[in-house]
Amino acid sequence: MSTANKVANVTLLFWVMKICATTLGETGGDLLSMTLGIGYAASTLILLGFFAATLSLQLARSRFVPWIYWLVILSTSTTGTTLSDFMDRTLGLGYATGSSLLAGCLAVVLIAWRLVEGSLSVQNIARRRSEIFYWAAILVSNTLGTALGDFLADDSGLGFLGGAALIGGAIAVVAAFAAFTRVNRVLLFWLAFVLTRPFGATFGDLLTKTSEKGGLDLGTIGASAVLAAILLVGVIYASRTHSDQSMPEAG
Repeated sequence: MSTANKVANVTLLFWVMKICATTLGETGGDLLSMTLGIGYAASTLILLGFFAATLSLQLARSRFVPWIYWLVILSTSTTGTTLSDFMDRTLGLGYATGSSLLAGCLAVVLIAWRLVEGSLSVQNIARRRSEIFYWAAILVSNTLGTALGDFLADDSGLGFLGGAALIGGAIAVVAAFAAFTRVNRVLLFWLAFVLTRPFGATFGDLLTKTSEKGGLDLGTIGASAVLAAILLVGVIYASRTHSDQSMPEAG
């Protein structure tokens, strides 16, 4: 592994923390926009500022710093939550249309990245240009995941538990391909990365929504506090061991 790599490598710890961060992004975004009553538009502007600040910290570093990296992941997730809700609810696009538009945006980012950099691999993100592509893809994928998760939970009729189960099954299929086939690891990474966001969205809704709506009624404050504590433990562990960078990605 190159010591210049500024992002986390892909291990089991990475995926556990990713799902935790994206679920926290769902509950945290809802806490700001709904529980505190700030609204989707204002919350999106606030969180875009938060994302810009955390990304500036990340870009200013010349090496991987776990707490900064995961802070940016969290900021993309919370921003993606309110941005998706603003598009789908405030602008009235709806979950299906919003998901389709965001899927197209993600495809554009990934194609541009592939054409400019020659690869979508995250094994050695060291140059500023490749890192900007990386974070752009993550921000769009997390926004897409929110819209897709809401579509599965609400419009599809699956509900929060059914949506989480469906996405969880899709993630398991991707993991099986990674373990037992020679399918390109870069492709599998981005499939899994996109899928973990709607899983976080539906799981976050399952934790926070009332029992009448099919949720566990933990509330945005309680669920966010628990998820933040779990993520903090993971960041502390990663900072001490850097074990989340120990396995190189093929491709």
